[in-house]
Amino acid sequence: MAKEFDLEKRTTEFAKVVIRECMILPRNPINDRLVGQTVGASGSIGANYREANDALGKKDFILRLKIARREAKESLHWLELLLEANITQEKAIKPLLREADELKNILSSIILKSE
Repeated sequence: MAKEFDLEKRTTEFAKVVIRECMILPRNPINDRLVGQTVGASGSIGANYREANDALGKKDFILRLKIARREAKESLHWLELLLEANITQEKAIKPLLREADELKNILSSIILKSE
């Protein structure tokens, strides 16, 4: 996945790639649950980042960023479980784990600089 400087675009692209990868996974009760959680959390990173950009003030901005960061952490959790359930897809899932971690770190950095 190419690194994007526009964080709104980057978070959206991350969610799109997660969706594409999850769509090719086999359907079963475990994957169905993991995929729903993974797609939800990964999409929420960008949604909350956008809300932060339209914040009503500094406190609201920081709160929204913290929620986006929490969703990035949650994405990491679900992606790790998705990998465990689909170890043959390691080549596809590992880059998603790296990107979720990078997004978490970027959001943490913005939060620190904003507080």
